Amino acid sequence: MPLDWDIFCSSTTGGGLLAGCFGRGGETSYLQWLLSAWGWTATVSVLGFLVAVLLGVVVGTVRTLSGRPWLNGIAAGWVELFRNIPLLVQVFLWYHVAPVFVPALKAVPSWLLVSVALGLFTSARIAEQVRAGIDSLPRGQRNAALALGMSNAQAYRRVILPVALRIMLPALTSEAMNIVKNSSVAFAVSIAELTQFALQAQEETARGIEIYLAVTLLYAATAFAVNRVLAVIEAGVRVPGIGASARSEG
Repeated sequence: MPLDWDIFCSSTTGGGLLAGCFGRGGETSYLQWLLSAWGWTATVSVLGFLVAVLLGVVVGTVRTLSGRPWLNGIAAGWVELFRNIPLLVQVFLWYHVAPVFVPALKAVPSWLLVSVALGLFTSARIAEQVRAGIDSLPRGQRNAALALGMSNAQAYRRVILPVALRIMLPALTSEAMNIVKNSSVAFAVSIAELTQFALQAQEETARGIEIYLAVTLLYAATAFAVNRVLAVIEAGVRVPGIGASARSEG
């Protein structure tokens, strides 16, 4: 069967070929629908990543505070809870179950609930990476900061976290790319992102090859763009000597 890319210039209502791929006379083309779905994928991914980083840094840092075992236990419970429940189940819990106990959540848009679920799931992974990054630092850095008169909080804020976060940027890059892929679970609650578009458009047009190829390319392009942006940031904030020592050991 020859590929028919003109399908993206067809109307989503009548199915006929439009004069322009961006619609006319109020009609919407499949290309417009595809780009809108891409926008929703990007929105859910960005919000989920922000939630994951903010919570992951806090929880991961708390896990390294040896002086407060009860707080460490809460952080460890957070990690085990959100890491061991499948992401799709967490999405359903936020969408179907949580509003029953917190009625105010019924007014929250579904895309925001999915972003929170995605962020919480990923925060558990980032928390472990933050903990590993902090534990990998020589204890002399913390001791030197304390010897200079800094409090424990100041030592974390000014010395430990800035170095640890730069060391773990490669791991954060992987998590950011994973979030783009994991955002596909949003289709389960009828958010019009890329996977939902692919399922509906394939049913309407019976052109699954073109539809899924386009969606696959957009997922790959988005993940690649995230990788390149974070790679540039990583190169700009790399701790001097760490990259060279790693290469020499390899």
